[in-house]
Amino acid sequence: MPDGVLYDTDFLAWTEQQAAALRRMAAARANTELDLHHLAELLDDMGASERRALESDLACIIEHLLKLEHSPAEAPRRKWRASVAEHRGRVAAALEDSPSLRRRVSELLPRAWDRGRFQAAGSLQDYDSVDPDTLPEHCPYTLDDLLDRTMLPPNRHGLA
Repeated sequence: MPDGVLYDTDFLAWTEQQAAALRRMAAARANTELDLHHLAELLDDMGASERRALESDLACIIEHLLKLEHSPAEAPRRKWRASVAEHRGRVAAALEDSPSLRRRVSELLPRAWDRGRFQAAGSLQDYDSVDPDTLPEHCPYTLDDLLDRTMLPPNRHGLA
């Protein structure tokens, strides 16, 4: 029986459940006009889109936390803080809409770190002459740090 409640409470889990059900129907050769194989793929793609959006938001948070921590520039700091707040809000909303995404965050974090660090390193080098090798190799922020609406790292140049 379809679980409409799951659709409303955890979209990612619903897409995974429905894709699996469609594959079972296709394997049983259900007599239907529906293209079950491609519908299942479509649902998988929708779930993957949720994961990619979460990873992208985490990468943005990481990028701007690194800039806030390592940049000697004062002017863009307000914009970076606003970006961190915006993307933290997006992550919170995604985790609220699809609680099962929380289990996936540890899988997404390494790629988000790589993307965020890469973006921050390029910007810091191009605009602030900060050597990218001074950035940490591994993420210094815990998941709780990334999601904490009040956590901002101290600036290495004494800026607020």
